[in-house]
Amino acid sequence: MWSSASPSTRESTMHDHRKLGRELGLFGTDPLIGAGLPYWLPDGAIIRHSLEEYVHALEQRAGYQHVHSPVLGKRELYEISGHWSHYRDEMYPPMDVGGEQLVLRPSLCPHHAVIYRSRGRSYRELPLRMAEIGGMYRSELSGVLGGLSRVRAIQLNDAHVFCTLDQVEAEAAAALALIRRAYDALGISPARYRLSLPGPGGKYVPGNWAGAVEILRSVLDGLPYDAVEGEAAFYGPKIDVQIADGAGRESTLSTVQVDFHQPERFGLEYVGADGAKHRPVMVHRSIIGSIERAVAQLIEIHGGAFPAWLAPVQLRLLPVSAAEVPYAREVLARCGDVRAEIASEGSLGARIRDGRLVPYQAVIGPQEVAEGQLSVRLRDGRRLDAAGAEEVLARIGAEVRRP
Repeated sequence: MWSSASPSTRESTMHDHRKLGRELGLFGTDPLIGAGLPYWLPDGAIIRHSLEEYVHALEQRAGYQHVHSPVLGKRELYEISGHWSHYRDEMYPPMDVGGEQLVLRPSLCPHHAVIYRSRGRSYRELPLRMAEIGGMYRSELSGVLGGLSRVRAIQLNDAHVFCTLDQVEAEAAAALALIRRAYDALGISPARYRLSLPGPGGKYVPGNWAGAVEILRSVLDGLPYDAVEGEAAFYGPKIDVQIADGAGRESTLSTVQVDFHQPERFGLEYVGADGAKHRPVMVHRSIIGSIERAVAQLIEIHGGAFPAWLAPVQLRLLPVSAAEVPYAREVLARCGDVRAEIASEGSLGARIRDGRLVPYQAVIGPQEVAEGQLSVRLRDGRRLDAAGAEEVLARIGAEVRRP
């Protein structure tokens, strides 16, 4: 009864996140900062932080350990990983600093490989699941940039699972299950699943491609998917979870990748049960991809009426007149973790319309003040019976709690 559904669950129309995001005061851009480098306004930052906290908690429950790594690395790091020879066109040029060449990273995986090898590893530690929400940079051409969907500075939800060959399929399947669980919580529907395979040309490193592809085909068994040549990463095949915008343009949001290449390049090892050294396999995995692209998709599918736990404002208090404002302030002080605000300027009808995207609005009149109650209106238009303020706040608090 207290669930405040997004209008997007009833409407098929998708919204242009570039237009709506600015109208709602979520993000902006400025030529002085640069193209493809959006900044986040307070309400947008709330959505971003809530999304990051949700993913962090989801990963933690799934056995991931979180790390932090720098956004810069020596050119040599990317020469070892293969990015410099296979991905250089999308990287920023090196910076000469103190006699070394430093590069803004185009990916987090080389850093995680170095963290893995920072000490000896045993088979008892595997699978070792390492996650990070970290910055990376892509030298995108100005013609392909657009809002939050295609940017040059990316905050990536990334993770790498270091495991034995026998563990790869289960870990890849678990990663895809996490992606699907997150999509359910966010209200995202994939446009399609894509098995991205190598194509002709010298873009791809040699390696056990057939084995990696076979593993991912097994993970996708039972799901409809398209196999597409030429879309693999240079180091291995991948499952791409595709999303679509209102114009039908597809992009990749989430991925699961199997990589035999970088463990070899970085000399990664673990000591097996036999006492000998063995090479782990790397499973690259991103639940929601870039935070920017994820928020763009959320704006488009929900039209600003976000799931209650993501909404920048979760409760709007509407005193009927100035006489009820002191009571509204008392209620606001008791809201705790519920993100609330008081709207007291203008007619009540106008304020209700202005707050149509807020999950809960509480009208406060003389009767509510006298009886210590709140009358709640849901954004789908339903009105709930007045109840005690503490009871109402407790129920709203339960509904807006992170899933």
